[in-house]
Amino acid sequence: MRRLAAPLGTLAAVAGAFAYVGAVDPNEPGHYPVCPLLRVTGAFCPGCGGLRSAHAFVHGDLGAALSANAVAVVGYVLFAAVWVLWLVRSWRGQPLRIALAPVWWWALGAVLLVFTVVRNLPFGAALAP
Repeated sequence: MRRLAAPLGTLAAVAGAFAYVGAVDPNEPGHYPVCPLLRVTGAFCPGCGGLRSAHAFVHGDLGAALSANAVAVVGYVLFAAVWVLWLVRSWRGQPLRIALAPVWWWALGAVLLVFTVVRNLPFGAALAP
């Protein structure tokens, strides 16, 4: 059971965070701080709409979640997949080792950069929160 402490503790923390965001609506003003980049520049960062996306995701509204921040929804799914892998490997007594080549990190950065630029352009308004 000791081997499962870290993945189960992480699940508890993430579930608690999602439960809080599910209970406290980010669409209501005053509950959460405004994105500093949005406040200063008026531009959406890659995380803008993430709380609204999580709120919709918790309530089972996948369309609204994708509309608020599609990259965040992909992140939720990737987190779930990695967490299951971590749990299984911990159960078997094996360490979780995910080694990504630098090209994957560069690709992730490029995707986030393109997502950020496109969602701030008129033709990418569908990606804006």
